[in-house]
Amino acid sequence: MVGKTEMSTENPLAAHAARLLNDTALSCERLQGGSLSDVLRLRLASGKDVVVKSGPGPAQEGRMLHALMDAGMNVPKPMIWDDDVVILEDLGPAAPPTDRGWRALGARLRALHGTTGRRYGWDEDFAFGAVRIDNRWTSDWARFWFEQRLMADCDVLPVDLARRLETLEPRTCALVPAQPLPRLLHGDLWSGNVHFSTDGMAYLLDPAAYFGDAEVDLAMLTLFGSPPPAFWAGYGDLDEGWPRRRALYQLWPALVHLRLFGASYRGLVERLIAEVEA
Repeated sequence: MVGKTEMSTENPLAAHAARLLNDTALSCERLQGGSLSDVLRLRLASGKDVVVKSGPGPAQEGRMLHALMDAGMNVPKPMIWDDDVVILEDLGPAAPPTDRGWRALGARLRALHGTTGRRYGWDEDFAFGAVRIDNRWTSDWARFWFEQRLMADCDVLPVDLARRLETLEPRTCALVPAQPLPRLLHGDLWSGNVHFSTDGMAYLLDPAAYFGDAEVDLAMLTLFGSPPPAFWAGYGDLDEGWPRRRALYQLWPALVHLRLFGASYRGLVERLIAEVEA
């Protein structure tokens, strides 16, 4: 969350957050946050600085952040939330990442993935804007990935892409293990959701958490680039066959971007489908 624009403390989001905290906003800045939310920094009469974030699903986000925090991940501590906002501790300005920070992030992510469940999914569904995230519990990971990720709402996609996705069912079942250990995932782990603070540590923002294959987080983190060797040294060894599964796990976030941001992402989707088909 970087960049700021001064705003009036009478902003409805700021006023609502101040009421929830039983405090008074002395100043209000708009931060650069996710494309689907409004994000503000408030300075309060009590002396605290807090970050206020609107939807989608602020109450769900608060619960997810608590789950990640309980699993040992560095996240902005959620202070209070309701159906309109989640109020977080202010992590302060972002700093350039260091090898130490990347290595620590790798180790923390490995620890997060050490928190396991009994099945795949989450207690509630979520959404990226208009894109529904179907988190129904299941015991078959390959079916979960194909039916609840790749094929979810495929009727809104261009017909030719939807047909190509349908043909990926055998490849999905062949490439993806049916029952990997269900591990706690951040769920939307691209580089923009990693905040390096001035103390050199990395914090994860904007989760879309659920239990699944740990490689989903790693695939997302490498979709628009790749972290440096220090991260991989911190994370440790990967399972055999990870390179063959990566494109399949990257395909769903690429489809989400196509749905949210339009045809400029079609080439990425087509390239990943071709990689899975090969």
